[in-house]
Amino acid sequence: MMLPTHVLGGMLLAAPLVRVAPELAPIGFVAGFLGGLFPDLDMYVGHRKTLHFPVYYTAIAGIAVLAALVAPSAVTVGIALFALGAAIHSVADMYGGGLELRPWEGTSDRAVYDHYRKRWIAPRRGVRYDGAVEDLALSVGLSLPLLYLLNGPLRLIVVATLIVAVAYTALRRHLAELAALAISLVPAAAAPYLPDRYRNDGPPR
Repeated sequence: MMLPTHVLGGMLLAAPLVRVAPELAPIGFVAGFLGGLFPDLDMYVGHRKTLHFPVYYTAIAGIAVLAALVAPSAVTVGIALFALGAAIHSVADMYGGGLELRPWEGTSDRAVYDHYRKRWIAPRRGVRYDGAVEDLALSVGLSLPLLYLLNGPLRLIVVATLIVAVAYTALRRHLAELAALAISLVPAAAAPYLPDRYRNDGPPR
């Protein structure tokens, strides 16, 4: 799934705070956003392996949520929402496309790495690939309650994220072809340092 879907989903996790602890809601929304973002910081260094931990994030999130319920504070709520956002991001990637330059071709058997079992989890393709129409529909659906609940800078973040989602969806396939073209221009000496999905993919076809 594309990054906008992940960060919007992370933010939405904090929605219950608006009613039960409104003073903690802003930190919850920000922490959820950052948690949804964090795993994809490995985009060019072992993507969906280096910072994706579907099992461990989930375990940490369970402990963190319990701590936040027992002793609610900006720190405990922030940690809990960050961990939840990262966990749901990592698990959700199992239901998207494979780890390849053109995931709509369905040639990859790798969705996200399970460090606990030391193996790759195969893509289930509930969402065919990041930036697919159904991925955009998820982003829009997640944004609607956020737009209703939020105002000020947080609402602007949601609007900006939604604009990025629309643009990425419109350009997704073109970006893959541009990347493939750029790869063909990379000197052979630099090729081993490219991410696997770039090294193993040929020119546009």
